Order: sequence, then structure tokens, then C-alpha cells
Amino acid sequence: MPRRGETRTENRVSTTTLGVIGTGMVGLGTARRAVDAGLNVVLSNSRGPETLAGPVAELGRRARAATPAEAANAGDLVITAVPLAAYEQLPRAELAGRTVIDPMNYAPHSGFEMPELDSNELTSSELVQRHLADARVVKALHNIGPKQLMELFRPAGAPDRTALPLSGDDPDAKKEVADLLDALGFDAVDLGALADSWRSEPNTPLYALPYVGQPPSGLTVREFVAWVQQASGVPVPAARVEELAAAAVRGPAGFRM
Repeated sequence: MPRRGETRTENRVSTTTLGVIGTGMVGLGTARRAVDAGLNVVLSNSRGPETLAGPVAELGRRARAATPAEAANAGDLVITAVPLAAYEQLPRAELAGRTVIDPMNYAPHSGFEMPELDSNELTSSELVQRHLADARVVKALHNIGPKQLMELFRPAGAPDRTALPLSGDDPDAKKEVADLLDALGFDAVDLGALADSWRSEPNTPLYALPYVGQPPSGLTVREFVAWVQQASGVPVPAARVEELAAAAVRGPAGFRM
């Protein structure tokens, strides 16, 4: 039996296989939602397919493990859920011609700083697109946590259906990702080009908090992150996403507390 809000996708979306590069919280969370929605997933990470026996067994027959290059080749769409600091390790040749979902966010620290991002010369997704010059990069699935992704999906037309933002330079690629989000149980709001993707990045009104509500006061950074990861999901309609994106004011790039 489908879970609440689940809709089988094979007849509604051309994507039947999602390649997943990176199996942290975002990669595995997206893979779980995709499998529940009827898609196949190919998991990969930098440590090798043999390290993914547990997640593959948990996800079941729709999942298999591979190398990042193999996942890129296998996926109708590919999500690159790795730390932004590792973006240059993504398999450029295998991702050429692919639609690539970029959920990476910039989090500057002493070991990783990008002057082009710090100066707002580029958004992080423009940086990724420059590296993956022959792919079609779409920023998406970057501003909602895995727990909320698993709680907030609803069938199309549901009055409490949640919307997620996306940004990209290729209209056809954005349509592919919007169709995937629909299959996963979410509406999509197009924020424009990759240059506009800052409107839903960390330290904007559209990042994370709309989907979890107001956190308790007085939390340390570590406590705040833990609270967001475990908070119950709050539905956010498309009109609210549009409103929050329009209200965003560009400040320093990256996640900063």
C-alpha cells in the first residue's frame, strides 16, 4: 500500500532512475523519498559501492550501489549531494549532457573559503555549473531537511501541498526537475536563473525555517542544527515560497550564524 500522500510515478514522469552521488543525510533522504514514490535509485559515494550494502538493503529492490561515474551514467537525473568543498571531484565526463540537481550549500570555514562566493560574484550553483560545463545544473532540494521531505509530501492538488524552489539556466532541465519534485509529492516554484538561486540559500527567509517553524530561543549553533534536523514538517504553499523569495535581501554568502 502507498504511504500517505504517495503517488506512483511511472506514468506521470519520464524519470524512472535517480542517480545519487553522495550518501549523507540529503542523498539518502532523497533516495528514500524517491523509492517510496516508485522510482529506482543508484547510490554512490566516494568510499565505494561495498560501503552501501546497508542502505541498499533498507531501500529494497529499487536500489543498487555503484561508483559515482556509474550512478551518473545510470540516472535519468542525478543529484550531487556532496559537500560543496568536494564539487570538483564530481565526474564531469559522465555528467555531461545530464540534468544535475544541485542541493549543495556554501558553508565557509577555516579550511574552505571561496572568494568568488564571498564577494557574491557567483552563486554556489553557478560555480558548480562552471565546473560541470556540459551538464544542465538545477538548484533544488537544498533548503529542506530529509525529515521534512519524508513528512510533507502530498498528492497533486492537495490543499496542504508543500512547494520547493528551484533555479536554473536551462528551461527544459528545470521542467525535468519540477516533474521529479511533483513525483516526489511537491510543487515547484521557479526562482529564475542560477544567478538568482541565492534567494533560497542559507541566511535567507526561504532556507529551512519555513518548513519547520520557529525554533526555541537561546539555542547554540549545534543545538539549532539538531533541532532543525528533528523538527516536524510545516507545509509551505507555493504562494508563500514566492513571497519569501521576493522578500530576500542578498547578504554575505554561505551559512553563517
